[in-house]
Amino acid sequence: MPLNRRDFVARTAAVAAGTAVAAGASGAAAEAATPQNDLGSDHSHRPPRTYSFSVLGTTDVHGNCVNWDYFKNAEYEDAAQNDVGLAKISTLVKQLRAEIGHDRTLLIDAGDMIQGTQLSYYFARVAPITVGGHKAPKHPMALAMNHIRYDAAALGNHEFNYGIPTLRAFEKQCDFPLLAANAIDSRTSKPAFRPYIIKRIEVHGAPDIKVGILGLTNPGIAIWDKANVAGQMTFPGIAEQAAVYVPRLRSAGADVVVVSAHSGIDEPTSYGDQLPWPEDASGEMAANVPGIDAVLVGHTHKEVDQRLITNTATGRTVVLSEPLKWGMRLTRFDFVMELVHGAWKVNSVSSTVLNSNTVAEDPEVTKILAKEHAAVIAYVNQVIGSCTAELSIAEAPFQNVPIIDLIGRVQQDTVKAGLAGTAYANLPVLAQAAPFNRTADIPAGQVRLRDAAGLYIYENTLAAVILTGAQIKDYLEFSAEYYNTLPVGAPIDKSTLTNANGLPDYNYDEVYGVSYDIDVSHAVGSRILNLNYNGAPIDPAQQFALAVNNYRASGGGNFPHVATAQQIWSSSDEIRNTIIAWVKAKGSINPADFAAAPGWRLVRNGVPLF
Repeated sequence: MPLNRRDFVARTAAVAAGTAVAAGASGAAAEAATPQNDLGSDHSHRPPRTYSFSVLGTTDVHGNCVNWDYFKNAEYEDAAQNDVGLAKISTLVKQLRAEIGHDRTLLIDAGDMIQGTQLSYYFARVAPITVGGHKAPKHPMALAMNHIRYDAAALGNHEFNYGIPTLRAFEKQCDFPLLAANAIDSRTSKPAFRPYIIKRIEVHGAPDIKVGILGLTNPGIAIWDKANVAGQMTFPGIAEQAAVYVPRLRSAGADVVVVSAHSGIDEPTSYGDQLPWPEDASGEMAANVPGIDAVLVGHTHKEVDQRLITNTATGRTVVLSEPLKWGMRLTRFDFVMELVHGAWKVNSVSSTVLNSNTVAEDPEVTKILAKEHAAVIAYVNQVIGSCTAELSIAEAPFQNVPIIDLIGRVQQDTVKAGLAGTAYANLPVLAQAAPFNRTADIPAGQVRLRDAAGLYIYENTLAAVILTGAQIKDYLEFSAEYYNTLPVGAPIDKSTLTNANGLPDYNYDEVYGVSYDIDVSHAVGSRILNLNYNGAPIDPAQQFALAVNNYRASGGGNFPHVATAQQIWSSSDEIRNTIIAWVKAKGSINPADFAAAPGWRLVRNGVPLF
């Protein structure tokens, strides 16, 4: 059963004091320890016996199987010279297994596997793995991860983007278990997925080393994918459920406990207080739940070579590591075990991350995926229209640019059409849009599907909610927290102007259909000036239909008013597909048809910055 936060504190205190905790039933009960012959009861006259093994880990691979950028139709490249994809990871894993020993190496993942590239999208929507029964297409991530021989993977929040049926189909195609101790079936109140497994490492002449792997996903799924999970699954807190299952793993005989958690270490929670559990709780879990040796961290797309946290109950050090994202890095946890009176104890743990750009792709993986890769390349390169001028998103965080207006116009047109013939047909429609992808570009001339799809890299769908003019201003004030304060006279540096307090680009919203200034010399909460609709100051009491993505509509980003606003329309089609369909229907993209005038601008003390 889920553990609430009050019970969590009491339970962790009880575990620290040695009080027995009821283990209860578990999906991994069949893998509980069986009696082993040890080496005798008294080994004090013998030197300590040690044995080493390693646990390797990836996270947030996001459908990157090969080192390819489907939006650019070229090998992946960034300023840091990173490479991506499981084909690179496979080479690293092979090298490490050869070095460490295949029988001394485990491989796990911390979630967000099946969403993020056009390759993964294709097998969710274009040639879905849910259609065709035993003849259904095989998901490229399942093909690659099976070949590399993963031992287990925790679920990430993006596993739920395409709905539970797609996730279940992926689960069936995997040769390894998908773990999520805090994904709870709403009907039975039991875990909807396997909570943990215990893997055995055989030691010649000594008991097996039993490695418990606990999987935990993110509570934010209840908000971010509400439409897909409401009434079917709940997602209690990470630390709270770890406090339930770590003792069960230990009772089942685990000598080592490794947690694979799709949760950052100590980042702020993007959904505020909408849920009673934090988004990034790996650090809290390590500090407060006794019995954990190491944590493979995910979700935040950060590189953490090694983070050491002292457990407050036991005084023992817990090692945490996060291997960036997209297959760019591979974490390596190295364990040294000591045999004490016939039982294995952890002597030491350390971690590091390896860069996948140091190796070539595994040709076996690229060969396995060749057919799927080729199909997606053909799909994304189909011509869907033309454009009268090149549109770039590079300056979108700093000034009103037509390419963001295009997203706003598509959403505005779609909602207007959806409201036609309803009681809300006469509501003026505004639209939210964010600079999701700072490398997006639509060329002059032929427009291919990948050009339009690159504008919207997430699997969001579209909805419409009613907000007043005053609430729109509140919304924009919240969004303007994205900028650092720029005092009058201070030099203008674009590299330090945005992403205040770590806010990502996807949490900076522009609103299409109104004009306004953002004065970055003003304090947070009083930056929106000259907010106009139809050339006149906006009426605080006037009602508007705001087109928003489902992430915002469900409370993602914790923007004010939206999650509690009346929703008057929604669509199940991805916004990306809506943009593609709009371009196909128009045939030609002409910025003169949709570019906002005057739109919005950044100012300092009333003077435009750019």
